[in-house]
Amino acid sequence: MSTSARLRAALVAELAEEGGLLEPEWRGAAAAVPRELFVGSYFRAVAGSVPTAYRAVREGEPGWLEGIYSDRTLVTQLDGRVRPEDVTGGAVTGSPSSSSTLPSLVLRMWQQLDVGPGQRVLEIGTGTGYSTAIGAHRLGEARLTSVEYDPEVGRAAAAALAAAGFAPRLVIGDGLRGDPGGGPYDRLIATCSVRYVPLPWLHQVRPGGKILVTLSGWSYANALALLDVTGPGEATGRFLPGFTSFMIARPHDRPPRPALVLLPGEERPSRIDPAVLDGWTGGWVAQLAAPSAERMGAGAEQILWDVSSGSQARTAPDSRGGWTVVQRGPLRLWDRVEEAVRRWQAAGEPHQQEFALTVTPTAQRVRLNPAPTPEPDPDPDAGWALPI
Repeated sequence: MSTSARLRAALVAELAEEGGLLEPEWRGAAAAVPRELFVGSYFRAVAGSVPTAYRAVREGEPGWLEGIYSDRTLVTQLDGRVRPEDVTGGAVTGSPSSSSTLPSLVLRMWQQLDVGPGQRVLEIGTGTGYSTAIGAHRLGEARLTSVEYDPEVGRAAAAALAAAGFAPRLVIGDGLRGDPGGGPYDRLIATCSVRYVPLPWLHQVRPGGKILVTLSGWSYANALALLDVTGPGEATGRFLPGFTSFMIARPHDRPPRPALVLLPGEERPSRIDPAVLDGWTGGWVAQLAAPSAERMGAGAEQILWDVSSGSQARTAPDSRGGWTVVQRGPLRLWDRVEEAVRRWQAAGEPHQQEFALTVTPTAQRVRLNPAPTPEPDPDPDAGWALPI
């Protein structure tokens, strides 16, 4: 057995033992697809570096293959242009813009999609092509279309898929537009995050079909949702257990901003502990309340900044063991966050799986709904609107 096959078998056994790889068909796909064909060289974060620095791990180096068969996300591009092959010196800094998602998440999401024999699937975000290969092995390449935004990334994925013996339909284009000429599809799976569910997806997936997508925002909180399409432009669904995050789709990422300058404003006591925003669901609830704000800081010292309106909020500990907040601008960002967080705390601080999402052609709303399935809300303004 080759080193690659041995490491791959060990990874599949590890994932199966941990309970993340339950269906034998997906285990077979994971065991058959060589991840090294899709990753090649990659970036590894330098521990303790601020801002995060990355070192290129090149194909064939000691530990290269072991890293590929670790259950972790491998960064393959920085700032939309820098690849590991481009780095000639030591460590470099930058924002990850393409990656190979950790295998356990790839396989878990394919299983959560609940795709059946003969169904057609649209994948948004080809990336390295590893997830595409897993899907093509299990479903058949004729049933799978994958869309990639970055032409260079897409070309590399196409070459890797061909080397692995797969030829699904590949499209270079804006994944937020989906595949206008290719539907209808039975399932849609997104391997990037979005601020809201793009309306073209809701018209390209047939009624009765499903959409699996991670919702994110400019504060980079994430939540994985599984939606049932109920009609053209309409869907209902719930957020799933666990902790799933993806890089945000480039057209949905925050716009360029100037350097932060903290300005004076109105000060008052905070009614919540700002550190609650550091938690997975607490930060996500805050993002729902202030979707156009970027969050910085940590612990008692949080900063919210809405560049479009110039609104700011910043918190700090006070001398009495509490916290203060200073706000300025037309949007009282902390007021909105406090209201949302207190409502969530009053419900017992549930995980995202206790929230529901309702999508119509004109609005998308998230609300706290502990019922097993989404139910009509007598108040159409309840919950939080996504920024469509």
